Amino acid sequence: MNAVILAGGKGTRLRPLTLHTPKPIVPILTRPFLSLQIELLKKTGIEEIVLSLSYQPRRIEEIFGDGSELGVRIHYTMEPEPLGTAGAVKNAEALLSNRTVVFNGDVLSDLDLTSVLRFHEEKGAKATIVLTPVANPSAYGLVETDDLGRVRRFLEKPSYDEITCDTINAGVYILEPELMKYIPKSSNYSFERGFFPHLLQEAVPFYAYVHRGYWIDIGTPEKYLKVHRDILSGVLPFQGFHPNAGGTYVDPEATVEAGARLTGPAYIGAGSVVKSRAVVEPYAVVGPNCRIEEGATVSDSVLWSNVRIGEEARVDGALLGRSAHIGHHSVVGRGVVLGDKSVITDYSRISPSRQD
Repeated sequence: MNAVILAGGKGTRLRPLTLHTPKPIVPILTRPFLSLQIELLKKTGIEEIVLSLSYQPRRIEEIFGDGSELGVRIHYTMEPEPLGTAGAVKNAEALLSNRTVVFNGDVLSDLDLTSVLRFHEEKGAKATIVLTPVANPSAYGLVETDDLGRVRRFLEKPSYDEITCDTINAGVYILEPELMKYIPKSSNYSFERGFFPHLLQEAVPFYAYVHRGYWIDIGTPEKYLKVHRDILSGVLPFQGFHPNAGGTYVDPEATVEAGARLTGPAYIGAGSVVKSRAVVEPYAVVGPNCRIEEGATVSDSVLWSNVRIGEEARVDGALLGRSAHIGHHSVVGRGVVLGDKSVITDYSRISPSRQD
């Protein structure tokens, strides 16, 4: 069995964090996001994985190489031009010899992929789409199924009186190899708007597996923060995160000076220093080699590596890229996203810009 991870997105909604870091490798705590999807595939017994790339591909290849360090075999394809979700899989066809699992490269879940594959076989499906329920169906494109789980139709952001279900595309698909004939070569072709509707027209056995566990698209600052809150609070189990009784994890190579105050759940990465009188409040993620100076406070924020928070500064509800520097007595407010090497001078106050 093969897998294709669609990892070509530019991550525009996460800018400026993604100007120098492709969205598929933004850190979740300290692990590249794609490693979590690769881990799920490996756990299911899938070791032949294709990464479909477009934006800053070398950054991704430098991290994963041939996959041997993760116990899998990774192959790479490049889109010469935008090919759409289905077109990107067609572009990898030469590397796909049998049944293929397709993952969108920005979705994190606790999906039991083994159960999805069992469902696919039991139904005799040629294609299976994973769905997830949402609280506000009108904000999404919905996927309607019959009582046996067969896909009936797709509803694109329906009005209130058109809503017949609450399940949306979760970005995971199982495809039998003979279906590749339905995807045109070298064309911008979408699963959602082209391939799947065509399967319905051709009466291909097309089923939906509903996943009612954890699912999130990490592609916005709000969702990226939420993922970390969910890990720290235990909503989303995370390999390697073993907090103390107060819910805080302090890496053995981190230094927390006497007089510092840590209130969990929180995370302090390797090589980081939390100085005396500094305060780390709930849902703070302090990445590797950061420095929180005396009297500074970090709360409900994610700091990438090598960030420095000056004396008496406060960071609350923000995302800070690598090597950002927050000056003494400065305040960085909720919703602020700063890119790599950003500098906020002493006594500054920064909050998100408002659209009038």
